[in-house]
Amino acid sequence: MKGKKIILGITGSIAAYKSAVLTRLLVKAGAEVKVIMTESAKDFITPLTLSTLSKNPVLSQFIKNEAGEWNNHVDLGLWADAMVIAPASANTLAKMAHGECNNLLLAVYLSARCPVFFAPAMDLDMWQHPASQSNLKLLATYGNHEIAPEHGELASGLVGTGRMAEPEVIMKQLEQFFSEKKKLSGKRALVTAGPTHEALDPVRFIGNNSSGKMGFAIAETLAQQGAQVTLVTGPTHLTLHHPSIEVKAVTSAAEMFEACKVVFPKADITVLSAAVADYRPATVADQKIKKADNDLSLQLVKTTDIAATLGMQKKDGQFVVGFALETEHEESNAMKKIKAKNFDLIVLNSLNDQGAGFGYDTNKVKLIDKKGKVVEYSLKNKKEVAVDIVNAIVNHYA
Repeated sequence: MKGKKIILGITGSIAAYKSAVLTRLLVKAGAEVKVIMTESAKDFITPLTLSTLSKNPVLSQFIKNEAGEWNNHVDLGLWADAMVIAPASANTLAKMAHGECNNLLLAVYLSARCPVFFAPAMDLDMWQHPASQSNLKLLATYGNHEIAPEHGELASGLVGTGRMAEPEVIMKQLEQFFSEKKKLSGKRALVTAGPTHEALDPVRFIGNNSSGKMGFAIAETLAQQGAQVTLVTGPTHLTLHHPSIEVKAVTSAAEMFEACKVVFPKADITVLSAAVADYRPATVADQKIKKADNDLSLQLVKTTDIAATLGMQKKDGQFVVGFALETEHEESNAMKKIKAKNFDLIVLNSLNDQGAGFGYDTNKVKLIDKKGKVVEYSLKNKKEVAVDIVNAIVNHYA
């Protein structure tokens, strides 16, 4: 922690008393600490205490004085190596999740380009409420790091989860974060995700049931390992906000191919998890196709095989991962695909496995490399599967 620049955000919670200890631990470890308090936090601990411990003025307002000097939230967000909000009340977490910005702390949070850690502190029922849990999930999609609350006696007298993590626990997580070398730091990655929609007319299309969940989870995990990620996604309902991920939304296979062509030459790692349509209508009607009494025949033509095209363009030093969704002869079909498309690694899904494939939050995969080595994993949440895939990429790529 020596020399690290830390913004410590303190919100209105009885756990604010622990922030004094956390400030002291950070300073003792050699960090430079700037404290930002909400107005309600001052009801629980005084700015004087925290300014004395941090050896810096405590900030809470945009305006410093009548001369027009102000606390520049943009500069503060750029200054920090990490922002830690501890305690993070239910109110502040909700505002963070939904982009509200009615105080200095929230303005700095929205401006911060550094990693953001938050340590929730609230009573049991507040913690368990679906709104609070939804906000936590949303904050995770932004790339924020939750320091989980602990189980124990709460200020209300109830016993349960909601106590802010102890300062020593927060320090340990920060030290681990800064000491851990990101395995993909400096690497650039391309990830494709979701389905493609191939238009028949202005209102109809040919598509598939891919949700994009697997590709989004892989993109987020690659970014967590230090990679700069470009995510090219077909139509999904998913959102992802991470400072190291650029999202390019496309609709058709042709649009996805054009987007990938631009990014691929500079990508160190490419993960092709999108379910790209193999065929598209030969012609697209300008007007809605009207229903007729007789049958409707469609002429379909092949789309560009994005995976095969990029695989053939692969240069030394590039690592390409493909996906295979099979219903029969799974391993032999996957091995044919890994050779035909010049992949380094293929992720095999079987629709015969319950809980795997499109639409689920879980997946069950086998990873096969170009030497034919097969590693099989159990049914897991797709975020856990993404970790397995990225760990395999790291091991093979290294």
